Amino acid sequence: MKHKFLITLLLLAFINSCSKEDITNTDLDNGTDNVNITANQKATGSSSNDLLSDNIFKSMVIEVVYVEGFEPTQNTINNFKSFLEARTFKPNGITVEKRAFTPTGKTKYTIQDIITIEDANRTKYNTNNQIAVWAFFADGESDKNTNNSAVLGTAYRNTSFVIFEETIKDLSNSTFEPDRSVLETTVITHEFGHILGLTNLGSDMVNDHEDSEHAKHCNVESCLMYWSAETGDGLSNLIGNSNAPQLDSQCIADLQANGGK
Repeated sequence: MKHKFLITLLLLAFINSCSKEDITNTDLDNGTDNVNITANQKATGSSSNDLLSDNIFKSMVIEVVYVEGFEPTQNTINNFKSFLEARTFKPNGITVEKRAFTPTGKTKYTIQDIITIEDANRTKYNTNNQIAVWAFFADGESDKNTNNSAVLGTAYRNTSFVIFEETIKDLSNSTFEPDRSVLETTVITHEFGHILGLTNLGSDMVNDHEDSEHAKHCNVESCLMYWSAETGDGLSNLIGNSNAPQLDSQCIADLQANGGK
């Protein structure tokens, strides 16, 4: 029971931490020629309409970069793409491009570490009609981890997020732990929900459903964007589940009102 309770605390922590680490960064130059990289270096949620609608961008490319040995499962990538196709208008399609990244030797990452890696290695940026997203799967843990909590993912720019894959691997596929693909899918789609402006983070709320105690999260317990109560309910239910939580009707309404499906 002690082991199960610890896992529950760790699973709950990623939602509590993700939006608190959202930051706005100064414009950087990584040497990319003829590309306005600053369009991909804005605040989380600020490009929600561009991602959701086809007003400007008719397609989307997801640049998935993972440290060798920490690749997300193909089932997770398929689930992620299905999530995007269900909620965004991209008539020219959504493409996922994966590549491996040499280990850095780090065991803990700050968000500034992640930004530095992105700025040095990102190759996909917005073009005239395609919007680009960066997703990094790290081989170490967040520096925000404590003895009884862990950050599993963070959306930190308008088109950028990190998944702490080492921590996810440590907390999945064993007794009293969720299936890895289910946990990965939950974390990825939750973080991308923030990038899409949920909750009250760029996609205005049709009805007030922001959790008053956990900002930028939905107050519906069964929703993907919910911060689980301290009772141990919510994400602990991933154990034995074959699917990740889904967005509730209020979050979907917010996306639809901002140009999405």
